[in-house]
Amino acid sequence: MKKQLLSALFILFMVLPAGLSARDQAGGKVTRADVLVYGSTPGGVCAAIAASREGASVILLEPTDHVGGLNTGGLSFSDSNQTVRSTLMGLFDEWHTRIEQDYAARGIRLPYQVRIKDQSKWTYEPHVAQRVTNQMLKEANVKVLTKHSLQSVTKEGTRITGLTAGKANFAASTFIDATYEGDLMAAAGVSWTIGREGKAEFGESLAGKRYPKSRMDIDGFDSDGQILPFITTTDAGPEEEGDSNVMVYSFRLCLTEDPANRVPFPKPDHYDPARFEVMRRFAKAGGRLGWDLYPLPGGKLDGNNSIGGQFSLGLVGAGNGWSEADAAGRAVIWEKHKQYTLEFYHFLTTDPAVPEKIRKSYARLGLCKDEFPEYGHFSPALYVREGRRMRGMYVLSQKDILEEPEKQDPIAVSSFPIDSHDCQRIALKDGGVINEGTIFPVRKSSPKQGYAYHVPYRSLLPQPEECSNLIVPVALSCTHVGISSLRVEPTWMVLGQSAGVAAALSARKDVSVQELPYKLLRDRLLAQGQVLELPPPTEANEEMLSIDPKTLPGIVLDNQSARLSGQWSHSTNFKPHIGKGYLHDEKRGDGKATAVFRFKAPQSGRYQILMAYSAHETRAKNVPLTVSSGTEKSTLVVDQTRALPQGKQFRPLGIVALEGNMETTITMTNDNTNGFVILDALQLLPVK
Repeated sequence: MKKQLLSALFILFMVLPAGLSARDQAGGKVTRADVLVYGSTPGGVCAAIAASREGASVILLEPTDHVGGLNTGGLSFSDSNQTVRSTLMGLFDEWHTRIEQDYAARGIRLPYQVRIKDQSKWTYEPHVAQRVTNQMLKEANVKVLTKHSLQSVTKEGTRITGLTAGKANFAASTFIDATYEGDLMAAAGVSWTIGREGKAEFGESLAGKRYPKSRMDIDGFDSDGQILPFITTTDAGPEEEGDSNVMVYSFRLCLTEDPANRVPFPKPDHYDPARFEVMRRFAKAGGRLGWDLYPLPGGKLDGNNSIGGQFSLGLVGAGNGWSEADAAGRAVIWEKHKQYTLEFYHFLTTDPAVPEKIRKSYARLGLCKDEFPEYGHFSPALYVREGRRMRGMYVLSQKDILEEPEKQDPIAVSSFPIDSHDCQRIALKDGGVINEGTIFPVRKSSPKQGYAYHVPYRSLLPQPEECSNLIVPVALSCTHVGISSLRVEPTWMVLGQSAGVAAALSARKDVSVQELPYKLLRDRLLAQGQVLELPPPTEANEEMLSIDPKTLPGIVLDNQSARLSGQWSHSTNFKPHIGKGYLHDEKRGDGKATAVFRFKAPQSGRYQILMAYSAHETRAKNVPLTVSSGTEKSTLVVDQTRALPQGKQFRPLGIVALEGNMETTITMTNDNTNGFVILDALQLLPVK
């Protein structure tokens, strides 16, 4: 894992010596505001509008010529359908309501109503999203300046005093970094990280390497023994450890089959069929190629990278280095992704290895004549799913999402599933190719929402000794597992609005962002329509706690108290379960998934050991369990296909001897197991 304050590789920005003003650096006029927002992502747009509505003067700087990020750049299928929508109010709700009104004013009725907070699929066309975004910024009197790429930052002590962007100088009382990449925070000397943590760093079972997808039975090497194009490595690294890889980037394509509005895909430059050999082999082996398509108004489709697909719109591995690159470096990476997208479409529609039915279905698609005309109808926004992440006052991790959702300083309720796309593609030396890094959505089964949890204000704040007038709502302080849930536009819009309110209040009160009284912030957030209360169990998270282990007799060891190694996945699909869910090993049977419980029995003696699990025919019949206590050691083999006794939560396994006041360890593994290994809870009852 690469962690740093300012890397030697980070050459785009520099922090100037304290006391050197923007005028001194660039020798020009300084434009001032109460709040300056850098990055017109959805979070940045909402931050700017919210700060202005609090009475602050606001400048919104955008390094490119496109305003609105993914919301106006092709992502036209709102990810809020997998969230608790009643908690997404404020500017998010207003923006979607105004989109609905825009269509209604033209006599078009959308297949959903924003006021109804169900799981309907909310969709819109990019140009409508752009129109509404521009209107809201204009009404809020936000000064929007595009093509202003950050060049340098000035600081006095812990305060940012100004910055140079493009060829202009700016100053403000409070700054907001709303970029996907965390550019301003990095330039200001704030600690950050990128990539993935290991499992042990924050105790996250979903951290480290991930292999939920099946191995592809194809050769990943060419005739010279070199890996084929679009494969990233032959060694993914230890499963327990993190790395500097980010999840895959791609474009969200606005497409149509309507001949009257269809623009043919541009032919890719220098197309080389040999580059697609690995996909050709996959197709010949019967594999599915392509991308996900979501219907939009206007007879259009939103094309998205398929999280469950083996080969799709995402260019695996090519997003690494994006955040650390300068503007020229990002332009190269952007073009590399566009070139791949055009080549992939050309391969899908022309290569004989692709089934004819698939070739014809994609050949019917084209870009939209009435979308992105100034960009050749191609999306102007690369989907940067994950960039830098601040190491701020509070690092939000897996436990905050699944185990400890309530915080004392909430500024948002987030509820998108934990969901990461691929990070690597590996050619296995013993044969086959496998994708690594996907976290398939960790969510409730019905409705398919993520688990609701608070995002604390502290996660948006740098350490006070590093910077005292900067708020970071997009590249906020969290782990890779955390950003896998936070990383969607609905959440970033709510976080952006909260950041804008906090920035305006800090400027007005002339206090550091860390010293802003939370009660004052909370009152103003509620006044702007934010929702800060977690939804009641009946609405959003009734599955999080099935049977409270504290209500059970004897020694109860829930899966949350185990020390884990190897690959475990969280689930709540089968009920009842003990605590907030259970874990399973994804049917790997590789001996690498281990859970160790350590405890002390209150007194020596014989104990009945029982296990809670969800019995099913797909479960392993030979789960090894070892109990070691002093000189005593017992080994049991558990058949998890066997049903539990009627009306009981645990099945008795046998009798074990425990030494009192001495550490006992119980170890459960998936060594050579022949089905899913379920880790829910163990219970030990003294035998009288």
